[in-house]
Amino acid sequence: MNRIWIAAALAILAIPPAFAKDQRAEKCKAIVRRVFTEILSQGKFEITTEIYASDYVIHGTAQDLALAASQANDRGWRSAFPDIDMSVEKVIAEGGLVTVLWRSRGTNTGSGNGLNATGRKVDGRGISIFRVVDGKIEEEWTEYSALVILRQLGFYPGQR
Repeated sequence: MNRIWIAAALAILAIPPAFAKDQRAEKCKAIVRRVFTEILSQGKFEITTEIYASDYVIHGTAQDLALAASQANDRGWRSAFPDIDMSVEKVIAEGGLVTVLWRSRGTNTGSGNGLNATGRKVDGRGISIFRVVDGKIEEEWTEYSALVILRQLGFYPGQR
């Protein structure tokens, strides 16, 4: 009888690591989703400190940006596209890494990030990878086609 209880206890103890791993991935996904739904789409920049680590860095193709510069860039996009909607289309998480395929839609009725209002609508996609540590985003890598956006705004040939 004691062997059965011991075996049952060991079986229960074997479950938590996999469960804990799934729970961690789900928590990381939830943190990253807030970036798209609350900060980028709704402009709730006041929650930045809840989501990002103080030493956060976004690794860009030309340069890396710290949190303040990254948030200034995000504010510029929201200013240029006040109705911007950033939606998460696919999300994959493993450990502390979260990959998001996202879509961005909006109308360029304002100015920001060097863009003046054109009144045109844009629709673009990108991929971002986030590294989450202790419940906060530490690093980010994002790729999207700026040329697609600029064409839709009428700045390059081939616009729609």
